[in-house]
Amino acid sequence: MILATLCYIRHDGHTLMLHRTKRANDIHAGKWNGLGGKFNPGESPEECVIREVHEESGLKIVGPKMRGLLMFPAFKGEDWYVFVFTATEFSGELKENEEGYLKWIPDEEVESLPLWPSDHVFLPWIREGRFFSAKFTYQGENIIGREVAFYPFLS
Repeated sequence: MILATLCYIRHDGHTLMLHRTKRANDIHAGKWNGLGGKFNPGESPEECVIREVHEESGLKIVGPKMRGLLMFPAFKGEDWYVFVFTATEFSGELKENEEGYLKWIPDEEVESLPLWPSDHVFLPWIREGRFFSAKFTYQGENIIGREVAFYPFLS
């Protein structure tokens, strides 16, 4: 089982995205993603997302907001649980990324990027302010199953 975070940092009508192009054998090769990564032992989701965003971008986010939980069963051989966040407050300067290239993308263009198919499903939920728990089953790069629950009282 893999525990991970994913964060969409927003500023002035743009979202910071990572184009995954540098690492050999990257399961996300060629895709655009938010920032994030795997938990270290003993970390909370908030600690993980703050650390991962800083490691990947040089930015120190403040007050990340959890937007939902994603589950990907048997994705590339592992069950993944991904805590999804947004952040609008940060300090620091962008730095070089070992996994790809960082770019501020206009919000209205994010969903036109080469993303994982599930991103096209849950990004509108984030935009709508819906708190969600979703399970996406993939076969290769295609979604073959999907379940979702919304929790409006937490929005």
